[in-house]
Amino acid sequence: MKSILKQALFILVILWFLPLSIPFLLTTEKEIITADIKRWVEVLGLLEQHLWIQLLVLLNKTQEFRNLYYYRLFKGNLSGRMTMYLLKLIYPECPSLFLDSSCCIGAGLFIQHGFSTIIMADMGEKCWVNQQVTIGYKDKSGRPKIGNNVRITAGAKVLGNIQVGDNVTIGANSVVVKDVPRDCVVVGIPASIIKRNGIKVEEKL
Repeated sequence: MKSILKQALFILVILWFLPLSIPFLLTTEKEIITADIKRWVEVLGLLEQHLWIQLLVLLNKTQEFRNLYYYRLFKGNLSGRMTMYLLKLIYPECPSLFLDSSCCIGAGLFIQHGFSTIIMADMGEKCWVNQQVTIGYKDKSGRPKIGNNVRITAGAKVLGNIQVGDNVTIGANSVVVKDVPRDCVVVGIPASIIKRNGIKVEEKL
């Protein structure tokens, strides 16, 4: 009996969120949204199901994914964007997570606990951002450029016209205001390199 009720509830939830699939049909951003879905399903360890089901499950379970979905739709064509604006009234996004619409964000961005997080930077593919992270301007000189497979953990600040290379991890509460070379782990205020290419080091940025 419990399993039947559980299945019925799952179907009702899917039906409730079904309208959110309409802009996916209309948008020109299907490919990158599909890459996002696959990335989130992999990270969260969700069941392998049809892409449509995975999309609706993510839109239900994680408001952070909903924000990313709306961001992708905004970057697409007018019909997908207009439908998105209407659906936002019924299916709100996470209010404390801000993705600047002028940014270029690569496929597969994963946002874990997006509370009080600001992303105002161009980012590569398969990045990972945690809660209370700020990525953006320090002054009028410009904003960060983030490489591929970069992980920015809880409370970190990445500020200014700097470049962060591929495969970088930025430790919790770190403050990064200088360029970071690829394949590094950086921590501290101001951040310094504690690991490069898998080897422990002590280097200033």
